[in-house]
Amino acid sequence: MNDVDADLDARRARVFVGPAELAGILESGKPVTVLDVRWALGRSDGREAYQGGHIPGAVFVDLETELAGPASPAAGRHPLPSLESLQDSARSWGVRPGVPVVVYDGVGGQSAARAWWLLRWAGLEDVRILDGGVDAWTARGGELESGDVVVPESQVALSPGHLPVLDADAAADLATDGVLLDARAAERFRGEVEPVDPQAGHVPGARSVPTAQALGPDGRLRPARELVTMFTEAGVDPSGTETAVGVYCGSGVTASHEVAVLASLGIDAALYPGSWSQWSNDPDRPVATGA
Repeated sequence: MNDVDADLDARRARVFVGPAELAGILESGKPVTVLDVRWALGRSDGREAYQGGHIPGAVFVDLETELAGPASPAAGRHPLPSLESLQDSARSWGVRPGVPVVVYDGVGGQSAARAWWLLRWAGLEDVRILDGGVDAWTARGGELESGDVVVPESQVALSPGHLPVLDADAAADLATDGVLLDARAAERFRGEVEPVDPQAGHVPGARSVPTAQALGPDGRLRPARELVTMFTEAGVDPSGTETAVGVYCGSGVTASHEVAVLASLGIDAALYPGSWSQWSNDPDRPVATGA
């Protein structure tokens, strides 16, 4: 392994954790908080899936009520929760100062990344996403347990602003002056379909990089060099220093995954939480279609 690959591996290990490493942590008895964030657009059976089988010791996190504030046309479908609400939730999950957190889901990390982003934004440093989620865990032979896990409430204190955030105006500016990535499926970007939001299309000047393309057929991250190429072709500076980067999606959930993937390559990117659900509800915002 050369120095470049070693550096990429080290960066990935700060954002993602493999199932073998998580199994080793759990078997060692070292303190760790594991959060199950099973959620997908158009589905409401995350808790049922969790109760049917989850990684031992994992606490269920409800994305709709704990990782988002109240939805509205003005704020979007999944606006950021208040700091007070997020702190109350984190305490109920048993998140503790100095104790690593691992988050996972059933869609390759695309939902769990919202918990990763919020906890990192709120000042926690050791938060990682399980690469491949629960499917990678079971494929390796990891056991599941059923029912709910209730943990003692912690007294963790959170603080805001540790990761960059964009509002609609800043996203519009970045689409012109930097690189604004759209993490949704390409057909939604082009405006061919729109299953949930009032208008089809994308922010003018944005570039389509569906975050699902960062995952292989097994739901695990593609090799780092392939990801670097994917983002470089979209105009992202691979050094992460010359061009500002922002990401949005439908409602700020899967965009969090793209921010995490970029972070695993050493590229800092800002999240536009309101995303298309906010933008497309504003009649004064222009809409582009096509590739």
